[in-house]
Amino acid sequence: MEFQEIIKKLKKLESRKNIEGMARFGINPKNTLGISVTTLRTIAKEIKKGTVEKAKLHQIALQLWKSEIHEARILAGLVDIPEFVTEKQADSWVADLDSWDVCDTLCMNLLDKTPFAFEKAKKWAEDEQEFTRRAGFAMMAVLAVHNKHVADYEFEKLFPLIKKYSTDERNFVRKAVNWALRQIGKRNSILLTKAIRLAEEIEKIDSKSARWIAKDALREIKGKEK
Repeated sequence: MEFQEIIKKLKKLESRKNIEGMARFGINPKNTLGISVTTLRTIAKEIKKGTVEKAKLHQIALQLWKSEIHEARILAGLVDIPEFVTEKQADSWVADLDSWDVCDTLCMNLLDKTPFAFEKAKKWAEDEQEFTRRAGFAMMAVLAVHNKHVADYEFEKLFPLIKKYSTDERNFVRKAVNWALRQIGKRNSILLTKAIRLAEEIEKIDSKSARWIAKDALREIKGKEK
């Protein structure tokens, strides 16, 4: 399936009703067609099935992202090849983010599989841009789930950032900070104990956002204690 054919297929699936529904869930309606992620995953499988060469898939992904169409960018993250993704591309795509769903699907389907995932998570978390920072903490959460053989200390290195930016009042950031804290805590019993301790420290910070992050995380991860 060629790039133009994919775009044509996406535009045929446009739904104004779905766009309005997505907006109610905080998804940016700009350049959005209203196509569900389930449908996009099916299309991604079709693209991969019809394109054997990895280099060609990578080029299609780059074109999809450049189109600036919301769903095309989700598709780009679903079909791109991790070993072809450079740090420059990762930084550029993350800088383009303007919606939480594109951010999260990009992190959990592509960027977490790159060799520089941990370093980018830390770098992006320090960025002032809302969705770049969200990408940093979304990466931390996804890495905690997907990277089964990474040592605990790699996740402990992320604790200072979780604590520091727990005071960020922006909704899409604080939810990602909370997500990272919860997923790291659920990774194993050792990290669970340390995540609970961190959440208790965050709860004492004089910040509405920090208190919400801590209470919500503790409500979930404390139930995991044996």
